[in-house]
Amino acid sequence: MGRIIAIANQKGGVGKTTTAINLSSCLAEAGKKVLTIDLDPQGNTTSGLGVEKEKVEKTVYELMLGEYTIKKTIFKTEIDNLYLIASNVNLAGAEIELLNIREKEYILKNEVDYVQDDYDFIIIDCPPSLNMLTVNAMTTANTILVPIQCEYYALEGLSQLMYTINLVQKRLNPDLKMEGVVFTMYDARTNLSLQVVENVKSNLSTKIYKTIIPRNIRLAEAPSHGLPINLYDTKSAGAESYRALAKEVMEREDI
Repeated sequence: MGRIIAIANQKGGVGKTTTAINLSSCLAEAGKKVLTIDLDPQGNTTSGLGVEKEKVEKTVYELMLGEYTIKKTIFKTEIDNLYLIASNVNLAGAEIELLNIREKEYILKNEVDYVQDDYDFIIIDCPPSLNMLTVNAMTTANTILVPIQCEYYALEGLSQLMYTINLVQKRLNPDLKMEGVVFTMYDARTNLSLQVVENVKSNLSTKIYKTIIPRNIRLAEAPSHGLPINLYDTKSAGAESYRALAKEVMEREDI
């Protein structure tokens, strides 16, 4: 049965989508069969995996509204072992359209249940907000992976995210666990990055991945070429870091 990891942080610009794209690709590179679900209306994971989001007709939006089954919305990317359910700006309206639907928190889960056994990993990129789409991701997922940027306000909003996770655990998905925290945009030249890491370690009682993702020019360039970092610049520090993170994720046995 595939492991479902939701990548969530309601704070924007923390490397959430970068992590969704590159963790998915590095897991696929390691021979795992991966399905990536882009649940963010911005569709950056979709375009970052080389797909023209405006041209996709069967997206996660149509899936959420029940217009297509999940098997109709999954398509193979150009990357070996990696499959995608795409997103685009249409998804922004889903929140309102789902208002009167019964058990709307379970729409995604009920669909993913049909294909979970077909994949080793299912990675869900959440929107940068704690809305109904994020709740759907959390009811579907086994674990939540939280990227935290190495900056002064890193812990801001984290308590709200933890509160939401606890609420979902109590009311909707009692099996949900914290996958852990991964530090992103680390700059070894600044004391601040080091202080943030130490601060989070002392304030959070959750697993913190050993792999720290550096601030890296090639990592920032890769999405504009529609490529994950391990294909765009396979020997870059960013590629090596995401390979190391994928290895750590695969080695976790306590979930």
